[in-house]
Amino acid sequence: MRQHCAEIINKLPSHRLMALDVMRGLTITAMILVNNPGSWGAMYWPLKHAQWHGWTPTDLIFPFFIFIVGMSITLSVNSLRAKGVSDQHILKAGVIRTIKLIALGWFLALFYYNFRDPSFSWLDDKLLQLRVLGVLQRIGLVYLVALCCYLYLSPKKIAITCIALLFFYGAAMLYIPYTLPNGEVVSGLWLHGNNLSAFIDNAVLGSHHLYYANAKPLPFDPEGLFSTLPAIASALSGMLAAVYLTKQPDLKKQARTLILLGTLAVIAGYAIAPITPINKALWTPSYVLLSSGLAAIFYALCSAILDIYKLRSWGAPFIVFGANAILFFMFAGVFARLLIMIPLGDSSLKGNIYGLIQLVISNDYLASFSFSLLFLVVSYGVMYSCYRKGIFWKV
Repeated sequence: MRQHCAEIINKLPSHRLMALDVMRGLTITAMILVNNPGSWGAMYWPLKHAQWHGWTPTDLIFPFFIFIVGMSITLSVNSLRAKGVSDQHILKAGVIRTIKLIALGWFLALFYYNFRDPSFSWLDDKLLQLRVLGVLQRIGLVYLVALCCYLYLSPKKIAITCIALLFFYGAAMLYIPYTLPNGEVVSGLWLHGNNLSAFIDNAVLGSHHLYYANAKPLPFDPEGLFSTLPAIASALSGMLAAVYLTKQPDLKKQARTLILLGTLAVIAGYAIAPITPINKALWTPSYVLLSSGLAAIFYALCSAILDIYKLRSWGAPFIVFGANAILFFMFAGVFARLLIMIPLGDSSLKGNIYGLIQLVISNDYLASFSFSLLFLVVSYGVMYSCYRKGIFWKV
């Protein structure tokens, strides 16, 4: 294992900083881990989302990835500009990438067939009830808007835009009235299925195309339209962090500054939580401040460990996962669905594999977690094969 990790590390360019690569890999690995338990009814609490308000470690995964998207935009655009690539060409490529990400999200939403149910209709149950938004769709939309901000705004204006998005979203959620199905007009609510964001999702997309299609009184989507605005702010915060990194070559000063700013952001998030509660599904301003602050701190810690103190071997597997983050996400999504779709006896292939694990491990929570780890091991085999052969899927 030590030799395996050393081979991966030694192939990296000597000038390349590992912190961002490893942070991206850790984030996508965590995302796949929590998305693929043996049983959704047997999960350790850190691997579950908060029921509504509040947060768990799992609630930090997606905003961390969005924060990384913002950082990556800064670094990639700077690199392309240095090579003489025009902003127009960069924007065109960004639009194409966004379209691809949305299409991939729809592909995953439609990639399912229930072979064990003779009454199942893919047309009626999947295509006509396609979930319009989702993780990849949000990444695509956030990426495109954040890219435009970086191409056409100064860092100062980007910071103002970030703050303005949070202020506008928070104020709108608090003060803009909306009408419930029973005719009651309300405002300022942050309830499950009863808030302005849910009203907009339901009115624009329709209940059948939302994740929480049966939520009452208003169906909504945790990656909804209106809540994408503060998600853009999350990306802009990562962008601003990367702007600072490009201007400050001293790694130790980078780490200290990001830890300080991250801590202040976390404090600010908790300070406004009584007004806008910390909530992932609504991507509230307090949640943005909390998650972006913790993301900055986490990056600083990765930088200190990997790039300052050169403790690198442990990061090798995450380099592999992070180098093909979208391919990894797509592979995991298709693989997980196939395990559920393939019938085997009275159950599915996944059910049989999980049943075998339960024969060895009697504790349901540990057995469920062991299935997640096995899923990651298989995924790593596939991703490492791609990495070794130089196959990198750039959307």
